[in-house]
Amino acid sequence: MFSKPLFIKPLLLVLICGLSPAAMAAKECVVLLHGLARISNSMGELETKLKRSGYAIANISYPSRSHEIDVLAADAVGRGIAQCRAAQPDSIHFVTHSLGGILVRFYLQRQTIDELGRVVMLGPPNQGSELVDGLLPIPGFNFIGGPTGIVLGTGADSIVRELGPVEFDLGVIAGDTNINPFNFLFFSEPNDSIVSVQSTKVEGMNAHRVLPVTHTFMMRNNEVIDHVIHYLKTGSFIPSE
Repeated sequence: MFSKPLFIKPLLLVLICGLSPAAMAAKECVVLLHGLARISNSMGELETKLKRSGYAIANISYPSRSHEIDVLAADAVGRGIAQCRAAQPDSIHFVTHSLGGILVRFYLQRQTIDELGRVVMLGPPNQGSELVDGLLPIPGFNFIGGPTGIVLGTGADSIVRELGPVEFDLGVIAGDTNINPFNFLFFSEPNDSIVSVQSTKVEGMNAHRVLPVTHTFMMRNNEVIDHVIHYLKTGSFIPSE
């Protein structure tokens, strides 16, 4: 007579959190956080291949241009953790693109995650974006970037200046392929069209890898995804040949 309640509880978790029954059985869960002005489907290729590798996935959409960093971090990271915990994993990892990495840094400076595993950031503006510096004076950028975008520069008022060294297992992947013919106006060093390679680095990171990809599409790149999966499994990127 106890079979019905025992069946309903996992089913409710599946319906509420959007996790498949197979994902409920996974021992490790990955929270995916997209970048500024994107939605969760931008991380769809990563989601598919991580699931094939045996991970439960919480692919989170959040209104990146509508709120400030503190609100977005509490909402997006918090929902990701809650969805993963529905699967009762041993570890909760994060894979982020661009702004998503800043949300994780902001959250982890204020909260702890007992099940925290590894974090991989793709093109994170860990020291701010030089492109934002150049666009800030242009009328209309405040509207386009929203309250979050306008604080992602490298200046004194940048949100990243409030964040200290990372104290978690972090691997960073940077791109060095520029597709913007006007980027010479903003950058004097290798960059991915949005963030320079140097600006992706942060004190305390465990590993850093530069790949020939652009900021906009790096999370869909097969080589990038292979490195992500390798890092989540081993704590290091695929060794260079």
